[in-house]
Amino acid sequence: MKLTILGCHSATPRAYHNPTAQVLEMKGHMFLIDCGEGAQIQLRRNKVKFSRIKHIFISHLHGDHFFGLVGLISTFRLLGREAELHVYGPKGIKEAITLQLKLGNSWTNFPLLFHELESDQAETIFEDKTLSVTTIPLNHRVYTNGFLFQEKEGERKLNIEAAVKAKIDHSYFSKLKQGFDVKNMKGDTIENAQVTFPPDPPKSYAFCSDTLYYPAIVPQITNSTVLYHEATFLQSHEELCEKTKHSTAAQAGLIAKAAQVGTLILGHYSGRYADLNDFKEEAQQHFDTVELAEDGKVFHFD
Repeated sequence: MKLTILGCHSATPRAYHNPTAQVLEMKGHMFLIDCGEGAQIQLRRNKVKFSRIKHIFISHLHGDHFFGLVGLISTFRLLGREAELHVYGPKGIKEAITLQLKLGNSWTNFPLLFHELESDQAETIFEDKTLSVTTIPLNHRVYTNGFLFQEKEGERKLNIEAAVKAKIDHSYFSKLKQGFDVKNMKGDTIENAQVTFPPDPPKSYAFCSDTLYYPAIVPQITNSTVLYHEATFLQSHEELCEKTKHSTAAQAGLIAKAAQVGTLILGHYSGRYADLNDFKEEAQQHFDTVELAEDGKVFHFD
């Protein structure tokens, strides 16, 4: 699982501070999560292949999370894209994007498919044989979702030495990986656990976009491999949280602790702060394993 941070700052873009956008590579997929202004430039800087992006997830319709989307779609068109592009986001995103395409007389030459969301309950919005994506309802000024990306359990690992010793024909190896018991060359049944190892534990990534401190999400994200949680403010400005519906770094740490996640990544920093390490220190008052998102930073979780 690989996470590339394209942008992780709040509100207005700056010369070296981009609004929210990130790329998650998981089980052969390359998901774009949020698409703030300048996202396509950041994609190029980080050498992300446009053609691999087939699914885009937009948390909410505040500009710093989706104003880069129409530009990216337009570039896909200019590059002659033919593959389908799926966009998942709040109800209204289709109108917001297609109106701009219409006024610019620049309809796409590829299938552009919108999946509009309006439920206040968690729902699975994408699923294949390898993983699923589920919404995480959040508490912000407008309808907002986070997204939980969860791998499904993979195949068992073959213990080749044990399989050969048990005199199992090679033609049964794929069955063993699928978890079946098989018969060996003598006709004896060999239990799967005797000749295979368990699969790697499935990984999961919880992306929690703009939200007030919201413990209601904890049961859904419990034991996630990685949690990205917004941390707009430090405790010195906690009084702004209720008004703006954002969180502090300390509150993100409390959520990570309650959910017993593996790693917490902080982001969506307010531009009023000079030293991002203050965010990490505050979150670590409640949770130890904290990382700071930075534009262009890449995280690998094996």
